[in-house]
Amino acid sequence: MREINVSEVTQAVREMCIEANKRLPEDLTQCISACAGCEEQELPQGIMQDLLDNLDAAKELDIPVCQDTGMAVVFAEVGQEVHFTGGDFEAAIHEGVRRGYTEGLLRCSVVGDPLNRINTGDNTPAVLHARIVPGDQVALTVAPKGFGSENMSRLQMLTPAAGRDGVVEFVVDAVRKAGGNPCPPMVVGVGIGGDFESCALLAKKALCRPVSQRNPAPFYAQLEAELLERVNQLGIGPQGFGGKTTALAVNVEVGATHIAGLPVAVNIGCHVTRHLKKIL
Repeated sequence: MREINVSEVTQAVREMCIEANKRLPEDLTQCISACAGCEEQELPQGIMQDLLDNLDAAKELDIPVCQDTGMAVVFAEVGQEVHFTGGDFEAAIHEGVRRGYTEGLLRCSVVGDPLNRINTGDNTPAVLHARIVPGDQVALTVAPKGFGSENMSRLQMLTPAAGRDGVVEFVVDAVRKAGGNPCPPMVVGVGIGGDFESCALLAKKALCRPVSQRNPAPFYAQLEAELLERVNQLGIGPQGFGGKTTALAVNVEVGATHIAGLPVAVNIGCHVTRHLKKIL
């Protein structure tokens, strides 16, 4: 049994909240740069260059890449051989978010009640997804999620008769209806299978996968490629002003489902789809 003091969890989450908001994953930055070279018209070319200049400015000035520093989503994979000491694990996660956002001078956007809408002042509580896994390590992923893109999410309980074509049409239609609202070029997370709530979780997890990494199953890697092509044919383009780059990547995650169902969820990330992982 390995002991980990929850103060280590708090410190890790604090640092990750700040870092994830100030630095994009390198493969995402490279993808934006590569797609900038694909644009043929002056307006989308200029917008893509502005996005790259913004990332450079954030790095130079040590400030967030976007003013919406998001709601903190935390994935925790806890090894079953780990014993936490010094306090409560979940409280440690929230404390890490609180310190990260207040001490890191990040915008606090969380309200404690969806209708009374009083800001909590420290961006807590976080959204925590935790599961027990083999081993004696703790894998933490912090994914700040802005709501310009989150509000464009959709979920549909398709029937099995809809098949692959039905999934493709639903995903493409979700992006079409989102238009320029999620600050494209976007990353599109797609969850297929599971049940109502787990399907949405699959889509959220898909956004935490590197854009340079395809689904390991050839069938779904091919589906990702087709969806990316279809989405980019919409012509929404950078920031909704038209062009060839509506999406930077489409990531698909799948799960087992019921014989009578075909749930599909789309969770859209903006061009600053932020996530950072650390192993304790």
